[in-house]
Amino acid sequence: MAARGTRVLTESVATEHRGPLAIGLVLATTLIAFEVTAVITALPTVSDELGGDSLYGATLAAYTLANIVSLVAVGGLIDSRGPRLPYAISLVLFSIGLVVAALAPSMWVVLLGRLVQGIGSGGLIPVAYAVINRMWASHEQARIFAWVSAGWVLPSLVAPGLAGWMTNAFGWRSVFLSVLPLVVITATLALPAMHDPSLIGTGDRSSVDNRRRIMQAVRLAAGIGALAIGLQASNPAIGVPVAAVGGILGVRAWRQLSPPGVTRASHGLAAIIACRILATAAFLGVDSFVPLAADRIHGASATVQGFVIIGAAVTWSIGSAIVSKMPRLRPDRSATIGFALIGLGVITTSLVVDSSWPLPVVFATWCFAGLGMGLLFVPTSVAAMTHAEPGRDGVIASQVNLADSVGFSLMGGLGGATVAIADRGAWTLQSALVTNFAAALLLTIVGGLLAHRIRARSGSVAGDSADRGSMRT
Repeated sequence: MAARGTRVLTESVATEHRGPLAIGLVLATTLIAFEVTAVITALPTVSDELGGDSLYGATLAAYTLANIVSLVAVGGLIDSRGPRLPYAISLVLFSIGLVVAALAPSMWVVLLGRLVQGIGSGGLIPVAYAVINRMWASHEQARIFAWVSAGWVLPSLVAPGLAGWMTNAFGWRSVFLSVLPLVVITATLALPAMHDPSLIGTGDRSSVDNRRRIMQAVRLAAGIGALAIGLQASNPAIGVPVAAVGGILGVRAWRQLSPPGVTRASHGLAAIIACRILATAAFLGVDSFVPLAADRIHGASATVQGFVIIGAAVTWSIGSAIVSKMPRLRPDRSATIGFALIGLGVITTSLVVDSSWPLPVVFATWCFAGLGMGLLFVPTSVAAMTHAEPGRDGVIASQVNLADSVGFSLMGGLGGATVAIADRGAWTLQSALVTNFAAALLLTIVGGLLAHRIRARSGSVAGDSADRGSMRT
């Protein structure tokens, strides 16, 4: 009788906290999305005013590489201390980074601010995954993941224009400061709700193990950074050795941080991680360079450049909503369909390299890829979390999101290298972009062939907060 009473009490507390938590998690995604898209819009002005063109690329890379380290660090902290502490720390660091960048007297200080922002934002998403896994039953998780994914849509639509207007009206520093109110609202909603008993950490993970994983994450970030620098170096005598060292360092660190069997895409979690890397790399291999093609090949304005890829953000959210209402759809089948749509989008959008090809058609064709990403992301996120043992969902959450960051970083480095070669006159821009698009298509094909290996854990009760709450108490 006592056990039943405890279970009812735990379920009641969890239900009371789910509403504010869901809103807080969506707002956290929104503030990250707004900051990323708005800062990219304002950064050219920042660079002009502070004379920091030489640090432009490094400022973008610092954010992504810092993300990688914090993703791993927060994963272990979630398991040992629960999600509330790392969430609070992440929000504080994110806020400090915003203030540092807003007050920066030089581009070096802006870079430092972006580095701190990256550390803070990288800790928010793994917490969201772990909280969803612990607070919602498995059949409800797809719906919550879809909501969180939708947090990217509004910023993608309004942030570029709003950031441009704010930069002209109030100066670029206002863009950084404008994100702070969202941080306060997010903290007010989410942190009190994270007192829920089902979110208490187990304390199982040792500090030694956490430190080891963090050091591997630092090596992974350093390896990816060195690889990107080496690939874009103008002197092959310097670039090739730097890229080789970076590749070796990154591969070794990745093998320590990822689940066994990722390189073979073994059935289950390993295949999920492998397919997430392939999907994010393929998507970025086109999404990041379509605006460049619109600018350099079509002579489009900055507004049009951003508009061409906005539709994919909307259809990504639509895809997430569709699969959230189809709980019986197996994740491997959803991922297979997703890769097929991404491939269709890559092929049809590649025609942007032809100056006579209409940009409105590019807008429409790239929507296929966004829809495919939506169909793929939510089911693989839910399936990945079913592989989390009690008290280990922080590590699984960090591995899934680390796969996304690695995919984005690698394709960004490789794609940036082809554009850098074209910029030096050794290649045409069209040739560089076609190479990037071809690489994206190849990754999509490989992902489609491996998607059938994606599996949720059989008999999993992941996300059943009532059961977990009763076990804890």
